[in-house]
Order: sequence, then structure tokens, then C-alpha cells
Amino acid sequence: MTIAKNCIVTLDYHINDTEGTLLHQEEEPIIYLHGNYGHIFKAVEEALEGKSIGDEFKVVLSAENAFGHYDPELVVTEELSELPEELVVGMEIDGYMDEESEDVTIYTVSEITDTHATLDGNHPLAGMDLVFEGKILDIHAANDEEIQEILNYHHEH
Repeated sequence: MTIAKNCIVTLDYHINDTEGTLLHQEEEPIIYLHGNYGHIFKAVEEALEGKSIGDEFKVVLSAENAFGHYDPELVVTEELSELPEELVVGMEIDGYMDEESEDVTIYTVSEITDTHATLDGNHPLAGMDLVFEGKILDIHAANDEEIQEILNYHHEH
């Protein structure tokens, strides 16, 4: 079987920078629904189309096509009194960039002083060109029930 629309694909993968430094590796394989559903980077999905179990892949993604460019406007400073007490550098917390928006931004605490904390709403890999590579572990055709379950899950999250 080869990867095509509405296949459930299992990948073992890791992400390096363009110099070859490992930036991210999951302990568990990723499983996604293939077919332009937005569950994986478009360029990676395009590279996987037609591949089979056991095939390896390597895709270079520009920052623009990966996690976007680093946006300094997503860095904010908040008073400690407005934040959770157990705050530590590296911790992720949910927040809103705009009080009228329903879009939650995940901030990483990047600095803590006696009175304030700096929160960065950029993805940790924002602004970086990335190399996404790995191996295809499994492929199976999804039935209508599986497709709907996956789409509902991603819509809720």
C-alpha cells in the first residue's frame, strides 16, 4: 500500500536544524490522516504522497513553511501578581494576545525578575529553517468512521 488521501500514516521522525543539530524527537511515532487536512506540514505531506512502509524521507522546510517567522510582538512582560505562583522559566502557560479574541496563545516563560515575567508566544522553533526526516512505519486506509473521529478530535483541539 502507498500513501494516498484518507490513509492513516504512522511516522517515526525527528527535526534538525539545517546544520544537523537535533531539535526535536518524539518518543512515540506520530499518526496522522493524510489528505490535506492540515495535520502535518504541507511540504512533508506532499513528500510522503505515494511512499510505502519502510520508506525514509527528508524534507527541508523554510521558517515560513514551518513554524513561521519569529514575531517580537508575541513577547510580553506581565506582573508576577497576574500569573500563577509556581512560575518557572521554561514553563508553558495559556493566555490571550487580545482580550476580545477566543484564540488561546501558549506562552513560554523566558525570564522572571522580582516583579515581572517575560512570556514568549512564539513557537520555540519559530524563525528557524528545519529538516524534517524519518521513516514510514505503517499505512492503512481509513474508514469513514475513523476519518470523522480524527476530524472531530482535531476540530476540538
